[in-house]
Amino acid sequence: MDVEVALTLANTLVFQKTGQDLNTLHAFIFRSAWLNQTYEEMTQTCRYSDTHLKKVGSALWELLSSGLDAEVNKKTFRAAIERYAQSRPEALDLQDAIAPIPMLRRTDASAHFPELLPIPVIEELQFPEGPVEVGSPFYIDFPNIEFCCYYAISKPGRLIRIKGTRHTGKTSLLARILNHAREQNYKTVALNLQLVDRKMLQDVDQFLQWFCARVTRGLQLPLKLEDHWDGVFGSKISCKDYFENYLLPQLDQPLVLALDELEAVFPYSETADHFFALLRAWYEEAKMNSIWQNLRLVLVHSTDVYIAEKMHQSSSINVGLPIQMPEFNVGQIETLAQRHELDWTIAQAKQLAQLVGGHPYLVRLALYHIVQDNLSLDELLRLAPTEAGFYNSHMQEILALLEGQTDLVNALKTLVVSADPVSLTLTETTKLKRMGLIKVNDNQATLRCELYRQYFSDHLLPKF
Repeated sequence: MDVEVALTLANTLVFQKTGQDLNTLHAFIFRSAWLNQTYEEMTQTCRYSDTHLKKVGSALWELLSSGLDAEVNKKTFRAAIERYAQSRPEALDLQDAIAPIPMLRRTDASAHFPELLPIPVIEELQFPEGPVEVGSPFYIDFPNIEFCCYYAISKPGRLIRIKGTRHTGKTSLLARILNHAREQNYKTVALNLQLVDRKMLQDVDQFLQWFCARVTRGLQLPLKLEDHWDGVFGSKISCKDYFENYLLPQLDQPLVLALDELEAVFPYSETADHFFALLRAWYEEAKMNSIWQNLRLVLVHSTDVYIAEKMHQSSSINVGLPIQMPEFNVGQIETLAQRHELDWTIAQAKQLAQLVGGHPYLVRLALYHIVQDNLSLDELLRLAPTEAGFYNSHMQEILALLEGQTDLVNALKTLVVSADPVSLTLTETTKLKRMGLIKVNDNQATLRCELYRQYFSDHLLPKF
């Protein structure tokens, strides 16, 4: 019997008896178990632990038992469904008539078996990773920030610095700035510095030539490095001359040049110092030289990646408009829940805000799993700080960053056990704030959210 026919039939029987639809995680387990996969094997193709899959699987077998009026489990459910289908000629006709439905969307099944019900999904819902596409309903606006950025790139020679921890919407904001620039008929070039080869980052001259070449390609112009690169003057002067005497004069409208993941340069101190000094010089040059006024720079970097690196590395570009990515407030969380088709009260939005502190990625991840896994908010709150929860990989990334940082670990231990704000050293405060782990008010620190308190309590404090 085709697994998709079996799944559709199972969903119908469950709904008729319980009024409840199978969700997409139920469907994933159903398909996998139909093929005799173990829970451990299932973990290889999804983001869940076998513990969580067993829990959801147990609920699935109970639902199927209700639908079939017979007790079934992972080993027996297939035979039970096949016996049921054999007693229904329509099921055999359906098996021959329809194609598999891998995304659990409605198919022609209803034409052959009208009482079959589709398993509902939100068609647009995607796993929340990477930037949110322009036009997506799952992007939450920050009107004041966006207006400031749009206004800045409309002014000659402006520079914007967007910073924040990972997964806080920096690249999503950048995408909207670039989209707005294109709507104004500006030229745009966006470079992701994570794509630069390590060998080039180790050599200032190679890196700046790569930089010039990538911008040239982005503008769809011929590459003319040899005409403007002179070892006598050095890399920075050659790079400046290339822009000033070749690239910028070619433009009849402003160029918005975006540099994303600027932190990729931080570990290479010589390259970072030269490159950031160059960018600052260009910003200052625009105040005196009209050719540079057509260049508008947008720099984006994460603050939590290289906490062990020297703190001064970004100081040479502390100019222009600084944008610190904000958290979602309770109203924005409620709005995002509604866009996930959840009928939430403001009280439920407050509960999630308390758990994750309004962290954009953590909020979206929670809402995604509530919808896709049919979780209640109470279940989410219970699972969140555990290793079986879907925040575990995020928290493991943080623990990896803390390896070897004894002073920061000790500071976090103090914060975990303290009911009141704590006074930390300047270095501890600066680094933990850059990592997005604390909030600071009047030089007193508290943990950013309840998730961090519970997880660090389990993983940093000694067990007795």
